[in-house]
Amino acid sequence: MWDTHFEQPTVPEWGEPMYRVSEGVRSTHGQDGAIVLDVQQGQMFNLNRVGSRILELLESGAAEPEIVNVISQEFSASREAVENDVREFIESLRKHKLVLDR
Repeated sequence: MWDTHFEQPTVPEWGEPMYRVSEGVRSTHGQDGAIVLDVQQGQMFNLNRVGSRILELLESGAAEPEIVNVISQEFSASREAVENDVREFIESLRKHKLVLDR
Protein backbone atom coordinates (compact mmCIF):
# COMPACT_ATOMS: atom_id res chain seq x y z
CA MET A 1 0.00 0.00 0.00
CA TRP A 2 1.07 3.51 -0.73
CA ASP A 3 1.30 5.90 2.16
CA THR A 4 0.20 9.15 0.63
CA HIS A 5 -0.11 12.25 2.71
CA PHE A 6 -0.90 15.53 1.03
CA GLU A 7 -0.52 18.77 2.84
CA GLN A 8 -3.17 21.38 2.27
CA PRO A 9 -1.65 24.37 0.53
CA THR A 10 -1.44 27.39 2.76
CA VAL A 11 -3.93 30.00 1.71
CA PRO A 12 -3.02 33.61 2.38
CA GLU A 13 -5.37 35.70 4.48
CA TRP A 14 -6.38 37.58 1.33
CA GLY A 15 -6.81 36.44 -2.25
CA GLU A 16 -3.99 36.89 -4.71
CA PRO A 17 -3.00 40.59 -4.58
CA MET A 18 -3.51 42.42 -7.84
CA TYR A 19 -1.54 45.52 -6.86
CA ARG A 20 1.41 46.51 -4.74
CA VAL A 21 2.20 49.87 -3.23
CA SER A 22 5.17 51.53 -4.95
CA GLU A 23 8.48 51.36 -3.11
CA GLY A 24 8.83 55.14 -2.79
CA VAL A 25 5.44 55.61 -1.13
CA ARG A 26 5.29 56.51 2.56
CA SER A 27 2.01 57.00 4.38
CA THR A 28 0.73 57.92 7.78
CA HIS A 29 -2.84 57.07 8.73
CA GLY A 30 -4.95 58.86 11.33
CA GLN A 31 -8.58 59.11 12.34
CA ASP A 32 -9.32 61.69 9.64
CA GLY A 33 -7.54 59.95 6.76
CA ALA A 34 -3.97 59.68 5.54
CA ILE A 35 -1.09 61.70 4.21
CA VAL A 36 0.75 59.92 1.41
CA LEU A 37 4.20 60.96 0.23
CA ASP A 38 5.75 59.69 -2.96
CA VAL A 39 9.42 60.32 -2.26
CA GLN A 40 10.50 59.35 -5.79
CA GLN A 41 8.23 61.87 -7.51
CA GLY A 42 8.22 64.47 -4.73
CA GLN A 43 4.43 64.53 -4.48
CA MET A 44 2.15 64.55 -1.46
CA PHE A 45 -1.48 63.40 -1.33
CA ASN A 46 -4.24 63.78 1.25
CA LEU A 47 -6.71 60.88 1.59
CA ASN A 48 -10.05 60.83 3.38
CA ARG A 49 -10.93 58.00 5.78
CA VAL A 50 -12.18 55.68 3.04
CA GLY A 51 -9.14 56.27 0.83
CA SER A 52 -6.89 55.74 3.83
CA ARG A 53 -8.54 52.42 4.62
CA ILE A 54 -8.29 51.26 1.00
CA LEU A 55 -4.57 52.08 0.99
CA GLU A 56 -4.08 50.21 4.28
CA LEU A 57 -5.78 47.16 2.77
CA LEU A 58 -3.62 47.39 -0.36
CA GLU A 59 -0.52 47.64 1.85
CA SER A 60 -1.60 44.46 3.66
CA GLY A 61 -1.89 42.61 0.33
CA ALA A 62 -5.68 42.58 -0.02
CA ALA A 63 -7.14 41.98 -3.48
CA GLU A 64 -9.87 44.22 -4.88
CA PRO A 65 -12.82 41.93 -3.99
CA GLU A 66 -11.70 41.74 -0.35
CA ILE A 67 -11.25 45.52 -0.23
CA VAL A 68 -14.82 45.96 -1.50
CA ASN A 69 -16.14 43.60 1.20
CA VAL A 70 -14.28 45.35 4.01
CA ILE A 71 -15.18 48.88 2.90
CA SER A 72 -18.86 48.07 2.39
CA GLN A 73 -19.04 46.51 5.87
CA GLU A 74 -16.99 49.11 7.75
CA PHE A 75 -18.68 52.11 6.14
CA SER A 76 -22.20 50.60 5.83
CA ALA A 77 -22.36 51.21 2.08
CA SER A 78 -23.86 49.12 -0.69
CA ARG A 79 -21.48 46.69 -2.35
CA GLU A 80 -22.41 48.02 -5.81
CA ALA A 81 -21.48 51.61 -4.96
CA VAL A 82 -18.30 50.51 -3.20
CA GLU A 83 -17.16 48.33 -6.14
CA ASN A 84 -17.22 51.29 -8.50
CA ASP A 85 -15.60 53.68 -6.01
CA VAL A 86 -12.80 51.23 -5.12
CA ARG A 87 -12.09 50.56 -8.80
CA GLU A 88 -11.93 54.29 -9.59
CA PHE A 89 -9.75 55.02 -6.55
CA ILE A 90 -7.28 52.26 -7.42
CA GLU A 91 -7.13 53.56 -11.00
CA SER A 92 -6.31 57.01 -9.61
CA LEU A 93 -3.56 55.51 -7.44
CA ARG A 94 -2.20 53.71 -10.51
CA LYS A 95 -2.33 56.89 -12.60
CA HIS A 96 -0.26 58.69 -9.96
CA LYS A 97 2.09 55.66 -9.76
CA LEU A 98 1.35 55.10 -6.07
CA VAL A 99 0.41 51.48 -6.74
CA LEU A 100 1.67 49.13 -9.43
CA ASP A 101 0.26 45.97 -10.95
CA ARG A 102 1.69 42.79 -9.45
